[in-house]
Amino acid sequence: MTTTDTNVEATGRVAIVTGGSRGIGRAVSRRLAADGLAVVVNYADDTASAKETVSAITAAGGRAIAVQADVADEAAVTALFDRAEATFGGVDVAVNSAGRLALSPIAELDLSVLDALHRTNIRGTFVVAQQAARRLRTGGSFVGFSTSVVGTQFPGYGAYVASKGAIEATTLVLARELRGRDITVNTVAPGPTATELFLDDKTEEQIEALAKTPPLERLGTPDDIASVVAFLTSPEGHWVNGQILRANGGMV
Repeated sequence: MTTTDTNVEATGRVAIVTGGSRGIGRAVSRRLAADGLAVVVNYADDTASAKETVSAITAAGGRAIAVQADVADEAAVTALFDRAEATFGGVDVAVNSAGRLALSPIAELDLSVLDALHRTNIRGTFVVAQQAARRLRTGGSFVGFSTSVVGTQFPGYGAYVASKGAIEATTLVLARELRGRDITVNTVAPGPTATELFLDDKTEEQIEALAKTPPLERLGTPDDIASVVAFLTSPEGHWVNGQILRANGGMV
């Protein structure tokens, strides 16, 4: 099913943000809401964080609901888009920030960890992208998430960059497949960003070293990444299509 733009003026623009309850996803949800979009905050299992994100948005005068769904489950993601359409009238923006990280040397990697990582990062991206391709209204945008480690190639990140490299490889393919629909497809690849996921299990020395790696000599913030997503999904960013944007302060 393809949804047209007939209801955009009546309902305003609407965004689904997967993994929208914490970290970068929360910052994206709040930024898009501040820019006037109604936001469907998707989460996997942290109901409390999702409610906190929605409360922060509504307290600031925005519109938001929280909807639980496993991004790798096609029935759940279909229901997620159904809920967005039923509540707000349609979907204009889909941001797939849900992801999983696992670090291990390739020789020591538990393959069950690899399977779980790829289920969320690769299959999840495909499932969300499928619904976005079928249901985004004219003038809409899909944004996926990769990582700048695809370029830096740090040891221990083999499984993670393999999953994110797959997302990068499909970005332009999907953009071309949506020819004639006026829908953009881009992927944001953050560098070191100060989220709980990034800071967990790192020493102060490791964090300081990573912060000094970019020429701007600091870690990114979730708001830095949210600003990039806001641009890509705005009318001002609509000429950017099929691209990988490395939002990393100048890393390779």
